[in-house]
Amino acid sequence: MRTPPDLGPRGEGWVLIQIVLFAAILAARPATGSAPAGMRGSVPELVGVGLVLAGGLLATAGVWGLQGADALTALPHPRSDAALVDRGAYRLVRHPIYGGLVIGALGWGILRASLPTVLLAAVLLGFFTLKATREEAWLEARYPDYPAYRQRTRRLLPWIF
Repeated sequence: MRTPPDLGPRGEGWVLIQIVLFAAILAARPATGSAPAGMRGSVPELVGVGLVLAGGLLATAGVWGLQGADALTALPHPRSDAALVDRGAYRLVRHPIYGGLVIGALGWGILRASLPTVLLAAVLLGFFTLKATREEAWLEARYPDYPAYRQRTRRLLPWIF
């Protein structure tokens, strides 16, 4: 895959697009009246809550891992004084915050019985795949061990992708 554009010296444009996607996910309408078949009831609601909680846990673990290495930044370009983090949540996936947000958005869509939100969660997955590709080019340039880490670790979703 060709490396996506920088969208700013430290990737500021990626963050702006991300904010727009989050706003769209939060603003997407839930089902009203008659929900689509299979989208309402105790099992789908439990699945939705479970995915929201699992996504929140994965994203929070990712934030903690970066804070511990003094590597946390809202921008995709790595900090010049940070170390490569490959422990904790980063042993499961290279981008646990992104993956957690996708899982949480999917759960939110299921919980609200909102097909538009579920579809936006899929768009968010595609967006984070592109953003991670851009970020990984910067990480590889910064950390000589990054290619080996990338080979042994999934990108966004534990055990899946």
